[in-house]
Amino acid sequence: MKKYLLFLPICCCVLSVGAQTPEANIAQLQLQLPPVSKPVANYVNVVKVGKLLYLSGKGPTTTDGKDITGKVGKDLSLEQGYDAARSVALNHVAVLKDLLGDLSKVKRIVKVLGMVNCTENFTDQPKVINGYSDTMVAIFGDKGKHARSAVGMYALPNNIAVEVEVIVEIK
Repeated sequence: MKKYLLFLPICCCVLSVGAQTPEANIAQLQLQLPPVSKPVANYVNVVKVGKLLYLSGKGPTTTDGKDITGKVGKDLSLEQGYDAARSVALNHVAVLKDLLGDLSKVKRIVKVLGMVNCTENFTDQPKVINGYSDTMVAIFGDKGKHARSAVGMYALPNNIAVEVEVIVEIK
């Protein structure tokens, strides 16, 4: 049996945590940032251009660091896909924390591209990627609201369930 990250619903907590720091929101939501994984090929986790950070695509991981794999709509339910997307958000926030030291330096989550490994007849990609978006808003408040694309893919590297890349503006 596969192990998945399971979180309490956090989207309803956004209204109560918006004025706090991102780190305080993470603590209040009882979330833990995973260790930052090293790139598995010839790329870097993040590139800074002016005030923008371009974060490479990350995949979902279990609490013990293993990839969450499978096709949504076949191997994984919509809810498991949502949880996988939440995991990717935490992986990206860990990269930001590692780079910036203080998540309050994030001015805005600008653009998200969410890719869902899914069956050809699966059409709820936006609902899967909501796991990512809801987590970013829960952590960053209004600064976490972003433009977004959510698309289906025939396959993703190592059969990961979702992959997300993000552009972040910093102060």
